[in-house]
Amino acid sequence: MTDKFAVALEKLATNPALYPKESMLAIEERRRSLFIGIPKESSFQENRIGLTPDAVKQLSEQGHRIWVETGAGSPSKYSDHEYSEAGAKIVYSTLEVYEANIILKIAPPTYDEIEYLRPGQTLISALQFGNLTADYINALLAKKINAISFELIRDKSDAKPVVRAMSEIAGSTVMLVAAEYLSSSNDGKGVILGGITGVPPSKVVILGAGTVAEHAARAAFGLGAEVKVFDNHIYKLRRLKQNVGTQLFTSTLDKAVLYNEIKQADVVIGALVAEEGRITCMVEESVISQMNPGSVIIDVCIDQGGCFETSELTSHSRPIYRKYDVIHYCVPNIPSRVPRTASQALSNIFTPIFTEFSKYGGINEVLFTYEHYRSGVYIYKGSLTNGHIAKRFGMRYKELGLMIAVRN
Repeated sequence: MTDKFAVALEKLATNPALYPKESMLAIEERRRSLFIGIPKESSFQENRIGLTPDAVKQLSEQGHRIWVETGAGSPSKYSDHEYSEAGAKIVYSTLEVYEANIILKIAPPTYDEIEYLRPGQTLISALQFGNLTADYINALLAKKINAISFELIRDKSDAKPVVRAMSEIAGSTVMLVAAEYLSSSNDGKGVILGGITGVPPSKVVILGAGTVAEHAARAAFGLGAEVKVFDNHIYKLRRLKQNVGTQLFTSTLDKAVLYNEIKQADVVIGALVAEEGRITCMVEESVISQMNPGSVIIDVCIDQGGCFETSELTSHSRPIYRKYDVIHYCVPNIPSRVPRTASQALSNIFTPIFTEFSKYGGINEVLFTYEHYRSGVYIYKGSLTNGHIAKRFGMRYKELGLMIAVRN
């Protein structure tokens, strides 16, 4: 009996299933509290803000500090009280809000605002390549900061979320603008944008087949207008036809066809994308002079130089001018016309970005973790990292990828 017990005990002792095993422990994430400052926009007619009160509440509950300059949300119809109740601290001077480690702006900082920056800070704002100068870049470089252009940031699908969101807003808005200026109340042609039974529909020509064009075409089709789209990228035209889901006239930028359609159009939308800093097509002044009186031109790409020879920069307070009795609308920041919607769209993008920055221990760390965020960085620790800017102004730059490789 003793032998049987000994054998059983030996089998029990050598059974691998009964060996103690190591347990996997949860690894604590390197979460870091962020200190975010939101200044009041000082640029002319910039009405948007980067974070809504709802977003501030969400980030505050994650342990982040957010300071908002008094009145920053007013153009988007958000009060200081709403931000305060959401967990933000309201500060009453621009100098004070720039104490934050991360500055979130919409418009690029002015030269006066650059003076508030200090070494090691991170600036997140638009860059506006069309208005860049070498002096402006040098002023930022001298501050030894990190600078991120939010319109260059890419997501995991390699798309630019900010550009797409603002383009969707601009595309939907331009048709409302066109309808407004076609009416006789604004001394327009006195026609409806669209059509009714027995009356020929109004004609809309769109230059470009990107996001702006897609949403403008949807809005125009919804009103019953006749829409024709021109672009030199066949794949963009094909994608637009598939996305719109209806029979759509498309053409390459054949000048003979394009100019003939423009002369007959009620509305012409310029929404071409600049390639290597240049617009691919410029509609000549002689063509504009042959358009029907009271027709409307809306140049969405005016901030990149425009795609009509007669285009001149306008503002929300004086949005139009007439040339050859053709109404020109050339406002560069169309989404600021609907700032609350635009702010909500921007907030939906920035909130998860800040959450991810925090999760990986800060902005410097997340750049080494996610390659798609690096596309937005144009200054890193006081060094220029954007080759396009360097080439344009004959400046030296360091590739961010190489700087990261050296660190690793």
